[in-house]
Amino acid sequence: MAHPPLTGARLFWITLALSLSTFMQVLDTTIANVALPTISGSLGAATSQGTWVITSFGVANAIAVPLTGWLAKRVGEVKLFTISTVLFVLTSWLCGLSPNLEMLIFFRILQGAVAGPMIPLSQSLLLASYPPEKKGMALALWSMTVIVAPIFGPILGGWISDNWHWAWIFFINIPVGLVAAWIAWRELKERETPTVALPIDRIGLVLLVLGVGALQMMLDRGKELDWFSSTEIVVLAIVAVVALTYLVLWERDEAHPIIDISLFAKRNFTVGALATSLGFMVYFGTIVLLPLLLQTQLGYTATWAGLAAAPIGILPVLLSPIIGKNAHRLDMRWLVTVSFSIYALCFFWRSTFSPDMDFAYVVWPQVVQGIGVACFFMPLTTITLSGLRPDQIAGASSLSNFMRILAGSIGASFTTTLWDRREAVHHATLSSQASPGSAAADPWWQMLSGFGIGDAQQAGLTAGQITRQAYIMASNEIFWASGWLFIALIALVWMARPPFRPGGGGAPVDSGAH
Repeated sequence: MAHPPLTGARLFWITLALSLSTFMQVLDTTIANVALPTISGSLGAATSQGTWVITSFGVANAIAVPLTGWLAKRVGEVKLFTISTVLFVLTSWLCGLSPNLEMLIFFRILQGAVAGPMIPLSQSLLLASYPPEKKGMALALWSMTVIVAPIFGPILGGWISDNWHWAWIFFINIPVGLVAAWIAWRELKERETPTVALPIDRIGLVLLVLGVGALQMMLDRGKELDWFSSTEIVVLAIVAVVALTYLVLWERDEAHPIIDISLFAKRNFTVGALATSLGFMVYFGTIVLLPLLLQTQLGYTATWAGLAAAPIGILPVLLSPIIGKNAHRLDMRWLVTVSFSIYALCFFWRSTFSPDMDFAYVVWPQVVQGIGVACFFMPLTTITLSGLRPDQIAGASSLSNFMRILAGSIGASFTTTLWDRREAVHHATLSSQASPGSAAADPWWQMLSGFGIGDAQQAGLTAGQITRQAYIMASNEIFWASGWLFIALIALVWMARPPFRPGGGGAPVDSGAH
């Protein structure tokens, strides 16, 4: 029997607790990025080794997320969420206490594993707490935390590294997590979901760990090892393909699957999960690319690069509650169409970046893209979960979030690899055009000679300018292609069919078509 919706102060407190836990976990995926040099130096390790601080969390988290549905049925959603949050606090504390890199990586693996159920369950429990007509608002509020956390992560991580000890990027989770767990348990313990003593699908679990672990490691290490010229990458790719293929085949006929493949028989789940994953893949790839471009080629510090990216969170904070309040009147497909169109516009805008652009030229596309971000997560999540039974929501949310996390890793790896390879192409072309004696380059060489710069310094300055130009040209190409990919994704969204019932219950969201 379904529990009645919460009202008043109880609804406020549970929204706050679930949003805090989501914010904390999403923040933790990005906050360590800019602190890597500090962490590596403090623990006496190379920065390349330090990247395992991020990789280890990602691998463990990607494996744990799909287990949420099965675990929730065994333990109960409220108990599982509370346990996961408390364990996340404990592992955060242990990460901060780590005396060496090996221990830090070990605790990051544990942290990523226990964090797996937090985001899917925060989504599921939030939807179960709201009345049908306000589920859109619930998703909008939840989406804001997913949007804002990755923006604050690099800024906060950089500030803590510069002013405090790096361990505080983990210690700040302790009070936030304890408050979130305490409020969630206090408000929801009487609303526990039914439990079923389902047997564990051991073969499915082994295939999941092998397949996802190998794929995530391949994506993280591919660029460093020059992809398929490395035996390690080839082996990881084969393991990933074989294990994931067998996983899909095995789970299709398994009575108690780790991953509920039958969800893909639902049209809206398939369309929503695919559109979210592909959109996030392109979006996350460029989230990684923009700070790299600003810091390596345009002279920005980590803090200023973070500040340049931060305005993308301004409009979502203002618009998300408005969109959520009116969600029952809106066709989700039109909201996503607006989102993807704004994304495309802003990527085309960024494809005109140049070496001499000012700070405002970087910031304004970020501000405008906020409109697209505000219309991204909430409507796509509504489409994904529409038409599902309440007992399917945790499993569906974990599967769609798993796809989104994996797509983000693919997007980041593919984008940075493509950026380097396109730079090499442009570098070769520009070098041939800028050689001494070339008519097009004569004014440049004459200007350097006029300043009394020696031949060796002229060559060094020219090489630096060519590299800078080549990287900017490469990034502009990626932004341009990203814009067209978002336009193509609009067609996918319109394959979804109304009515859209967020969270598997309540009144349908008006589609505008009768």
